[in-house]
Amino acid sequence: MFDNLSEKLDAVFKKLKGRGVLKEEDVDAALKEVRLALLEADVNFKVVKDFIASLREKAVGKEVLESLTPGQQVIKIVHDALCELLGTTVTRIQLAPNPPTVVMMIGLQGSGKTTTSAKLARVFKKEGRRPMLVAADLQRPAAIDQLITLGKQLDIPVYSDKTTKDPVAVCSDALKKAKLDARDVVILDTAGRLHIDDELMTQLRQVRQAVQPKEVLFVADAMTGQDAVNSAKSFNEQVGIDGIILTKMDGDARGGAALSIRQVIGKPIKFMGVGEKIDMLEPFHPDRIARRILGMGDVMSLIEQAQEVYDQKEAAKLANRIMEDSFTFDDLRDQLKKLRNMGPLENILGMIPGVGKAMKDVKVDEKEFVRIDAIISSMTAAERRDHNLLNGSRRKRIAMGSGTTVADVNRLVKQFLEMRKMMKMMKGGMGGKKGFRMPKFPMPF
Repeated sequence: MFDNLSEKLDAVFKKLKGRGVLKEEDVDAALKEVRLALLEADVNFKVVKDFIASLREKAVGKEVLESLTPGQQVIKIVHDALCELLGTTVTRIQLAPNPPTVVMMIGLQGSGKTTTSAKLARVFKKEGRRPMLVAADLQRPAAIDQLITLGKQLDIPVYSDKTTKDPVAVCSDALKKAKLDARDVVILDTAGRLHIDDELMTQLRQVRQAVQPKEVLFVADAMTGQDAVNSAKSFNEQVGIDGIILTKMDGDARGGAALSIRQVIGKPIKFMGVGEKIDMLEPFHPDRIARRILGMGDVMSLIEQAQEVYDQKEAAKLANRIMEDSFTFDDLRDQLKKLRNMGPLENILGMIPGVGKAMKDVKVDEKEFVRIDAIISSMTAAERRDHNLLNGSRRKRIAMGSGTTVADVNRLVKQFLEMRKMMKMMKGGMGGKKGFRMPKFPMPF
């Protein structure tokens, strides 16, 4: 989402790094470019004005102008200012002292409210809580069916009542049911509209007054830019919100909503949706987002996502197979599956410092994962265990069975052997041997 902004800021910083000493006019010229970059990213005009004023006050200070590394000092100042703009700390959902904790989800139709409700319920379930979802969007029967389907997928109960059009009654009855079933979190998926209207706001105020939610979360589509900011402002003024969840943060919008909404509304961003899959909802870490914008990567988020899909015992077994030189095609397929479960490959690469920037023009083909899986699945169990069995006739059979070509099979086998060779060298402490080249892994580029 922040690719264009990151590129423009990187160009500004490169100019500053090339100067041994910064003058005040150098800072002003750089800040002018930063201002244009932010405005092009659809950041709110007033937010940009205040942001640049704050930057200038710090950047023309004595410690920067007389520093041996003024360019790096400016980058640090921009990083700290971005963190302040986005929110200095991670803000969690407040839990009620007496369960259940009621979380009311509000927002415009099409913002991803229903899916986000289910994603949030999954987060609570992973934390060991007993959530319940409530289908309170009675304007769209499809929304009720969608939530029920998602609930079954997550094994989380969904309270619904298609016999009434009164959301207050549905939410009140759901709360009674949650108490009877000892559910400690209740998430209300309320109705939305294509645009704000008085009827919607009145309905939401009535629901809020009836169930007294601990948190009211506004779900904003990050792709809509300043429209999302303006909608959040209206909802906050007329209903009141406690926090924001930004959806579609994996899209190619300019990022203006993410950089503006907290400053304009005065409410923290608590989560962000980074993909369509049900597990792609992350806590919003302002410092990590600031690092991503400045092209510094996000190693902590990468580690956390890896911990989601990698089991320590499985990792130890894999390490033993590598040490014993017994890494097989089954192991390769398993690792690629785990990699896919971590999210879109572009997002993963973007978290690695320097890699996302270096590979910004690389086309990622997710279908390559499917082709690799098809090729490995077309092998017999014996062939997957022992690659030496893969003679010409077997490779031809595998190509026919997987709907690929013999050349595709040959390429995968070659890359697999290069992987094993590299693992063997690492095992033998030969990683730094002269002439050793990093092999091309079977990645979907």
